[in-house]
Amino acid sequence: MELSKFLLPEAIIADAKAGSKKRVLQDAARLAAQVYGLPESKMLAALQARELLGPTGMGNGVAIPHARLPEIEHVSGVFLHLETPVDFSAVDRQPVDLVFVLFAPESAVTDHLKSLARVSRTLRNGATCQKLRSTRDATAAYSIFMENERSQAA
Repeated sequence: MELSKFLLPEAIIADAKAGSKKRVLQDAARLAAQVYGLPESKMLAALQARELLGPTGMGNGVAIPHARLPEIEHVSGVFLHLETPVDFSAVDRQPVDLVFVLFAPESAVTDHLKSLARVSRTLRNGATCQKLRSTRDATAAYSIFMENERSQAA
């Protein structure tokens, strides 16, 4: 599944000031509510419940929190580049500064997994992460994601 199918340019905060994992999840739910019209309180509760199952920090300063909700019609994503890294209980025990949050319909297991795989592949690319870390501009961050998508398609 292509990133452009579930990430909009306005769903990016390139200078998020969250100082904790809880605040990151709150900011992500708020942003998704603003951009996609999704239910903020339900998204936050679903993200927090998912984090209780196991941390979503994948290492190298990256986390991919995700949740499925019945109220959602299609996969939606938000991206936050944190000004100050926070503890996300990542596998490498390093703090996280790149957070890509996914929300998916409860019934869309395949789309959820495909979108998670796409985000994971994208954020495992060291050059892409370096470019994302080098900007504090949301439009530039979106361009980096789309550039990576084009190069993966080629």
